[in-house]
Amino acid sequence: MNHKPLAPGIGVSTQLPPAGIAAARAAGYGAIINNRPDGEEPGQPDSAELEAEARAAGLDYHHIPVVPGQFGDAQVDAFCAAMGGCEKPVLAFCKSGMRATSLWALSQAGKLTTDEILHQAAACGYDLTPLVPRIEARARAARQG
Repeated sequence: MNHKPLAPGIGVSTQLPPAGIAAARAAGYGAIINNRPDGEEPGQPDSAELEAEARAAGLDYHHIPVVPGQFGDAQVDAFCAAMGGCEKPVLAFCKSGMRATSLWALSQAGKLTTDEILHQAAACGYDLTPLVPRIEARARAARQG
């Protein structure tokens, strides 16, 4: 399992194989968030298989599929709801970890500064600079209520 601690309560990873679910539990994770659409590439385990493994391991499981570069507020809101309603820490994954990190970043807009978000993502090897306008827009919306 290739996981990186992103922030308190969350780590990100590349694609988890079914066997990686038990490893996530052994590493202390309480929930899995899968951000890959089923069938994104040949040989990828489908969400139902991963969910069955997660439930068998005693983990919460959420599937919030995101097509690269094509996610909206609905997916960010679903990510926020999943994070708020499951046992921590959470392991979020996608093919490279970038979509999972981006969803986390947008979920933190208004809670952390943009610089803090960028720094934490960069520490895990993810450059979220192109996401800055969207992070700042969500932060403004959060401040307005």
